[in-house]
Amino acid sequence: MASSALMNTYGRLPVSFTHGIGPCLFDKDGNQYLDAISGVGVNSLGHAHPAVTRAIQHQAGQLIHTSNLYGIDLQQQLATSLTRVSGMDKVFFSNSGAEANEAAIK
Repeated sequence: MASSALMNTYGRLPVSFTHGIGPCLFDKDGNQYLDAISGVGVNSLGHAHPAVTRAIQHQAGQLIHTSNLYGIDLQQQLATSLTRVSGMDKVFFSNSGAEANEAAIK
Protein backbone atom coordinates (compact mmCIF):
# COMPACT_ATOMS: atom_id res chain seq x y z
CA MET A 1 0.00 0.00 0.00
CA ALA A 2 2.93 2.35 0.60
CA SER A 3 4.00 4.50 -2.31
CA SER A 4 7.50 5.76 -2.81
CA ALA A 5 5.96 8.84 -4.45
CA LEU A 6 4.23 9.88 -1.21
CA MET A 7 6.11 11.62 1.56
CA ASN A 8 5.82 9.73 4.83
CA THR A 9 4.21 12.62 6.73
CA TYR A 10 1.33 10.57 8.17
CA GLY A 11 1.33 7.26 9.96
CA ARG A 12 -1.11 5.74 7.48
CA LEU A 13 -3.20 2.79 8.54
CA PRO A 14 -3.19 -0.34 6.36
CA VAL A 15 -6.57 0.33 4.71
CA SER A 16 -7.54 2.03 1.46
CA PHE A 17 -11.10 3.30 0.99
CA THR A 18 -12.83 3.18 -2.37
CA HIS A 19 -16.18 4.81 -1.61
CA GLY A 20 -18.59 5.85 1.08
CA ILE A 21 -22.34 5.83 1.69
CA GLY A 22 -23.78 7.93 4.49
CA PRO A 23 -21.58 7.55 7.57
CA CYS A 24 -19.87 4.42 6.23
CA LEU A 25 -16.66 3.87 4.26
CA PHE A 26 -15.81 0.79 2.21
CA ASP A 27 -12.37 -0.57 1.42
CA LYS A 28 -11.23 -2.29 -1.77
CA ASP A 29 -12.16 -5.67 -0.25
CA GLY A 30 -15.74 -4.57 0.47
CA ASN A 31 -15.27 -4.26 4.24
CA GLN A 32 -17.45 -1.59 5.85
CA TYR A 33 -16.20 0.97 8.40
CA LEU A 34 -17.90 3.76 10.35
CA ASP A 35 -16.35 7.09 9.35
CA ALA A 36 -16.16 8.24 12.96
CA ILE A 37 -14.05 11.28 12.08
CA SER A 38 -16.26 12.42 9.17
CA GLY A 39 -13.36 12.65 6.75
CA VAL A 40 -11.46 14.78 9.32
CA GLY A 41 -14.53 16.96 9.80
CA VAL A 42 -15.36 17.88 6.20
CA ASN A 43 -18.02 15.22 5.59
CA SER A 44 -20.48 16.02 8.34
CA LEU A 45 -23.38 15.17 6.02
CA GLY A 46 -21.89 11.79 5.18
CA HIS A 47 -20.72 10.34 1.91
CA ALA A 48 -22.66 10.25 -1.37
CA HIS A 49 -25.73 12.02 0.04
CA PRO A 50 -28.07 12.39 -2.98
CA ALA A 51 -29.02 16.03 -2.27
CA VAL A 52 -25.40 17.06 -1.70
CA THR A 53 -24.31 15.19 -4.84
CA ARG A 54 -27.00 16.97 -6.90
CA ALA A 55 -26.04 20.37 -5.47
CA ILE A 56 -22.34 19.80 -6.26
CA GLN A 57 -23.16 18.61 -9.79
CA HIS A 58 -25.43 21.60 -10.36
CA GLN A 59 -22.85 24.10 -9.12
CA ALA A 60 -19.97 22.44 -11.00
CA GLY A 61 -22.03 22.84 -14.18
CA GLN A 62 -22.19 26.59 -13.60
CA LEU A 63 -19.10 27.80 -11.77
CA ILE A 64 -16.66 25.89 -9.59
CA HIS A 65 -14.67 28.74 -8.06
CA THR A 66 -13.77 32.37 -8.51
CA SER A 67 -11.47 34.52 -6.46
CA ASN A 68 -12.69 36.82 -3.72
CA LEU A 69 -11.25 39.56 -5.94
CA TYR A 70 -14.54 39.44 -7.87
CA GLY A 71 -18.16 39.86 -6.93
CA ILE A 72 -19.98 36.61 -6.22
CA ASP A 73 -23.76 37.02 -5.97
CA LEU A 74 -24.41 33.80 -4.03
CA GLN A 75 -21.60 34.66 -1.61
CA GLN A 76 -23.25 38.03 -0.98
CA GLN A 77 -26.58 36.30 -0.35
CA LEU A 78 -24.94 33.92 2.11
CA ALA A 79 -23.16 36.81 3.85
CA THR A 80 -26.47 38.62 4.27
CA SER A 81 -28.07 35.50 5.75
CA LEU A 82 -25.14 34.92 8.11
CA THR A 83 -25.16 38.51 9.40
CA ARG A 84 -28.91 38.27 9.96
CA VAL A 85 -28.74 35.07 12.04
CA SER A 86 -25.49 35.89 13.86
CA GLY A 87 -26.17 39.52 14.73
CA MET A 88 -22.75 40.44 13.33
CA ASP A 89 -22.24 43.35 10.92
CA LYS A 90 -19.90 41.64 8.46
CA VAL A 91 -18.55 38.22 7.49
CA PHE A 92 -15.27 37.17 5.93
CA PHE A 93 -14.92 34.19 3.58
CA SER A 94 -11.39 32.84 3.59
CA ASN A 95 -9.59 30.35 1.40
CA SER A 96 -7.84 28.49 4.21
CA GLY A 97 -7.64 28.07 7.95
CA ALA A 98 -4.42 30.09 7.98
CA GLU A 99 -6.16 32.96 6.23
CA ALA A 100 -9.09 32.75 8.65
CA ASN A 101 -6.74 32.87 11.65
CA GLU A 102 -4.87 35.83 10.17
CA ALA A 103 -8.14 37.72 9.69
CA ALA A 104 -9.25 36.89 13.26
CA ILE A 105 -5.96 38.23 14.64
CA LYS A 106 -6.24 41.41 12.60
